[in-house]
Amino acid sequence: MDVTYDFTGRVALVTGSGSGIGCASALAFGSAGATVAVSDISPANGTSTVEAITASGGSAQYYPVDVADEHAVDALVRSIVADHGRLDFAHNNAGVDAEPVPLHELSGDAWRRLVEINLSGVFYCLKAEITVMLAQGGGSIVNTASASGLIGGYKHADYTAAKHGVVGLTKAAALDYATEGVRVNAICPGLVDTAFVDVMPEHMVRRLLFGTPMTRMAQPAEIAAGVMWLCSDAASYVTGHALSVDGGVTVGGIGSRFDGEP
Repeated sequence: MDVTYDFTGRVALVTGSGSGIGCASALAFGSAGATVAVSDISPANGTSTVEAITASGGSAQYYPVDVADEHAVDALVRSIVADHGRLDFAHNNAGVDAEPVPLHELSGDAWRRLVEINLSGVFYCLKAEITVMLAQGGGSIVNTASASGLIGGYKHADYTAAKHGVVGLTKAAALDYATEGVRVNAICPGLVDTAFVDVMPEHMVRRLLFGTPMTRMAQPAEIAAGVMWLCSDAASYVTGHALSVDGGVTVGGIGSRFDGEP
């Protein structure tokens, strides 16, 4: 069953939209008729996404940003409003992966870099976006968290802490603006077929798939489908929710499996 949305006349911002989940989300917004502010730290990747949207008949514009820079995020949102007059949707997706190391070997610099991008970056985006949405009378925001924002991540203390922080930040923001017409939710993907997975050793991917009850990776478009629903009027009574789109990872029960990987 194909689900379609009509976001004609609306403006959507997607950070980290040069590849992976962000690219799929930007393409989905474009297909639904929204004008898409494609934002990525890589001009080449961001421009590629814009070209893909426009080639499909959509409307998009590239905006560079480093989400770890609060002033740059403020300037980004101001530019979008100056160019398009409003901001209806935001998918705060930009983030980085982490090197798998036990907590006691994690350097302070690595911790600070990841938390600044994956957690503080979402905070900076929320501040700027909500300010605009309050002034115009409402909007919908989705933050990319992770299955690791709901359960622990082995040898990923920094990533796990940051993504738990995104879920908590989402809930706090949802409460602050529940009567102001601004909905804030999070999406929590499991293993997704993106560039992050491409660089993983085969045995790690195999183990992650074993821990996924559906025994397959998600396609980025499947995560984008959740983002679109959360932004749409179909989710008009949903706020502060962390939506698992993870093939069953966070359901648990892996300890009861005795087949396949030891």
